[in-house]
Amino acid sequence: MACAAPPSPLPAHRSATAARVVFAVGPHPPGFYRRFKPSTGGAPRSSLRVVASGFKADPVEERPPVAPLADVPFSADASSPVEPQPQVSTGTWKWKGYNIRYQYAGTSGPALVLIHGFGANSDHWRKNIPVLAVAHRVYALDLIGYGYSDKPNPREIEENFYTFETWGEQLNTFCAEVVQSEAFFICNSIGGVVGLQAAVMEPKKCKGIVLLDISLRMLHIKKQPWFGKPFIRSFQSLLRNTIVGKLFFNAVATPESVKNILCQCYHDTSAVTDELVQIILQPGLDPGAVDVFLEFICYSGGPLPEELLPLVKCPVLVAWGEKDPWEPVELGRAYSSFDTVEDFIVLPDVGHCPQDEAPELVNPLVESFVKRHT
Repeated sequence: MACAAPPSPLPAHRSATAARVVFAVGPHPPGFYRRFKPSTGGAPRSSLRVVASGFKADPVEERPPVAPLADVPFSADASSPVEPQPQVSTGTWKWKGYNIRYQYAGTSGPALVLIHGFGANSDHWRKNIPVLAVAHRVYALDLIGYGYSDKPNPREIEENFYTFETWGEQLNTFCAEVVQSEAFFICNSIGGVVGLQAAVMEPKKCKGIVLLDISLRMLHIKKQPWFGKPFIRSFQSLLRNTIVGKLFFNAVATPESVKNILCQCYHDTSAVTDELVQIILQPGLDPGAVDVFLEFICYSGGPLPEELLPLVKCPVLVAWGEKDPWEPVELGRAYSSFDTVEDFIVLPDVGHCPQDEAPELVNPLVESFVKRHT
């Protein structure tokens, strides 16, 4: 599917900015792409590879999945029988008085918890859940503020509510109350920082982490020159406290803009279907979504991946889309030098969201990683 044709309501320069801020992933303009050194020393110990192309907690409430699941065969050999994929169910879990939506499938095997990126939700794992559930108990939740989970107004609750510490606590409590066992965290983009934060907060909850194009957080305040910090704070205040922020959100929260943004972060634009556009867009039209959106894009503090990785006690696998335009693989390679990272894998001709763009590569990686550590 060609993605250049759909018109965008934004001028070219604003559309490019939106692409880095909206669906996102720790957005940053090309000028911020620069190398960083991990905060741990020593020579890299992990390899750099290129990959070619029983128990289930009762949910509080059940309803059909929001988006239809795609048929994703996991046997490349057409002559081989394909095992039937487990049914995916949707539930609602109460956390701190808020409704949290999650999906689950599978009744036996190690537990996996799938964690989406900024602007996404558990439907972004629709090509992974039923496949992985053949041999695992699989859960995918909507982080509070996203998807079909509640979106409390950040101005009406405690200060700095939408932080990685909040989401890390949510993830760990989900494992305790719903999964009811330790689990592997499978994460994309900003979800990778959530997974690392949760593993640092409660190491016994996490058996291992797969990071798919984790956000580098290049707009973090620590990565800006001293003379730029006052301008960043002024811009954040403009977005939060004036009509400018909501006008910006309204301009990008349209099918045309979302499609254009997705086509920038997916290398294979045929994967950007109308179904995917609706998966990303629809929850963003819920009441409260604009306030969460503005709160996060103004969040330039909190932990950095390179600060969390040395503190993680479990094994970590890092996989990166070779064609990721927002989180360059050249910068991602720096993570291979951390002792806890057992492997760094480049996914050829794949963009920022490998789990959706190339599930035929990601699902086997997850399965083999889990098998090694079970």
